[in-house]
Amino acid sequence: MPYSPEDALTPMLAKAVATIPAADSVEGGLSYEPKWDGFRAIIYFDGETVEIGSRGSKMLTRYFPELVEAFVTLLPRPCVLDGEIVVRAGEPGHEKLDWETLSQRIHPAASRVAKLSVETPAMFVAFDLLAIDDDDYASRPFGERREALETLLAGTEHPVHLSQVTTDEATANRWLVEFEGAGLDGVVSKPLAAPYAPGKRVMLKTKHHRSADVVVIGYRMHTSGQGVGSLLLGLYTAEGELQGIGGASAFSNARRLELIDELAPYAERDADGEMVRGETDRSRFSGSKDVSFVRLRPELVVEVRYDQMEGSRFRHTVQFDRWRPDREARSCTFDQLDRPIAYDLSEVLV
Repeated sequence: MPYSPEDALTPMLAKAVATIPAADSVEGGLSYEPKWDGFRAIIYFDGETVEIGSRGSKMLTRYFPELVEAFVTLLPRPCVLDGEIVVRAGEPGHEKLDWETLSQRIHPAASRVAKLSVETPAMFVAFDLLAIDDDDYASRPFGERREALETLLAGTEHPVHLSQVTTDEATANRWLVEFEGAGLDGVVSKPLAAPYAPGKRVMLKTKHHRSADVVVIGYRMHTSGQGVGSLLLGLYTAEGELQGIGGASAFSNARRLELIDELAPYAERDADGEMVRGETDRSRFSGSKDVSFVRLRPELVVEVRYDQMEGSRFRHTVQFDRWRPDREARSCTFDQLDRPIAYDLSEVLV
């Protein structure tokens, strides 16, 4: 095999673009496919054993024993595949991807890993091919790699799937709208003539972008100890409860310092005039991380840009857009959020 787990391949990456590019905007044309919201994974199969590499240097093999077994059983030949590990949830006919359940699969206890592999089994969606036997496919054009991938996985059964593709721009734009209802993250555009480029942003990704007016309920200090690291955000429920929904960060050094002074008049203070601090819930990903924050009176409203929701929280850190002094904080409710139309995941999988 030309590639092995010891090589620790870095997957080819994608650059964000606002809209789906025209099919003829790149020499050789573009291929479009759904953007899966899971764990990026490189699968190394030597004909007997399997290793699962992550986007970074961490190996994921031990966390997905059910996939290891499936690869050994279902893959017809030694190969190296690029794709996404995902978990589905919901009743038949109403299934969608479940990021929260997937994230729980990364657990240090072997007993817990074994239990979850049965209760919330994962599946793998392949979308690129790097090698078959001793043949290196990474240097070949994507169009050729895709054709070989389809031949390799022809007839392969669940939980190994092949991502859909199209060269039709209109179909790709329809996918961008429809597939979000099944929990997908957007559309990826791949140059048909391009070789595989580990770590390079050769592909283009188009994600959903929306805006919302939210209440600033607190802030965390930057890890440097200087200025605001992130704003904590909330929305009001129909019952009038202010609920945390995520955060906004990525401020410049100068802006972080300015925010300290701007937010000081809104800080909650105790009888001694000291700022009141709170603490967000810890998770297994928090570790020893400082989760404390300065509480603010719920008076400031800010407009943010976000891509999607996971339950009642923003799926990713959102982008600060502008202050909204014209908005009353209590008018910022969950009702304003754009919810995608439900779409069954089984209609996306092939």
